[in-house]
Amino acid sequence: MNITKSNKLSNKLFKQNIDVEPIRVGFGRGLLEAGKKNSKVVALCADLTESTHMLPFKEAYPDRFIEMGVAEQNLVTVASGLSAVGKIPFATSYAGFSPGRNWEQIRTTICLNERNVKIVGSHAGLSVGPDGATHQMLEDIALMRVLPNMTVIVPADSYEAHKATMALANKKSPAYIRLAREGTAVVTTADSPFSIGKAQVLCSGDDISIIACGPMVYEALKAALVLKHYSVSAEVINCSTIKPLDTETITASVKKTRRVITVEEAQSIGGLGGAISELVSSRFPVPVVRLGVQDRFGQSGEVVQLWEEYAIDEKSIVKYARELVKKVKQR
Repeated sequence: MNITKSNKLSNKLFKQNIDVEPIRVGFGRGLLEAGKKNSKVVALCADLTESTHMLPFKEAYPDRFIEMGVAEQNLVTVASGLSAVGKIPFATSYAGFSPGRNWEQIRTTICLNERNVKIVGSHAGLSVGPDGATHQMLEDIALMRVLPNMTVIVPADSYEAHKATMALANKKSPAYIRLAREGTAVVTTADSPFSIGKAQVLCSGDDISIIACGPMVYEALKAALVLKHYSVSAEVINCSTIKPLDTETITASVKKTRRVITVEEAQSIGGLGGAISELVSSRFPVPVVRLGVQDRFGQSGEVVQLWEEYAIDEKSIVKYARELVKKVKQR
């Protein structure tokens, strides 16, 4: 397994004591730093200030924070108005409510008018766990990537969420950043590269491309280590920017391996898997296996149980990768 040194990953990557931290914590740190650097950065929340880790910003800059209450449609329309007068609004809620409840307002008041608003969807994916199907937002990647003018970011860990938040504060366009609630393995470091629209090849391989986003990046890396013992050389790509997609990096990997697996903690229809399939079918058609939630809703359970149930954990990635390598012979 050839870890790409230029990505400067954690030196605890495959150790039992790997650092774990909620991705949303990195967002909170990034927002606070962005606020220090630019007085135009403002924050709005729909009665979830502490949960979404917007509290540090609120305490540091109370005059630049607005509590909207349980009113998600109003949350994003007010943010659009603030953008119209030159502010850089970050609007947070649970992803089930934003963009789950206010997608039409995001479409019409933000994207249509190209407002510089950052939608922050926290507590996304199955890893909300016991909260169950109503709060396990699985459709948000698909909903947001279909919107014209919208940038879509799914950070792999808290470090990447910090960097993504800083980068979005400097990017003048609508954007969505997806955050998980539970502790996620910290695979990157403060020195790891990040830029919007750039996928990172975390380890190089020749037999199969495993393209993942969010907490699934660590599962993909662990799977690649196991696959090595089965003489399968896996290339793992952290595709933290779903839109705009890094077509160059992904196409180069696919041309080399000719087999692709995508892994996401979301519906496999229309999300990362959909984006990769669209690209591959038009550029270099090869078999793509999309691991994600397969046209189902979530359910209550522990994170490890849910990832296994929906076949997106390390063992599932290994299983489907081995099957694909066996089925599809390289030319």
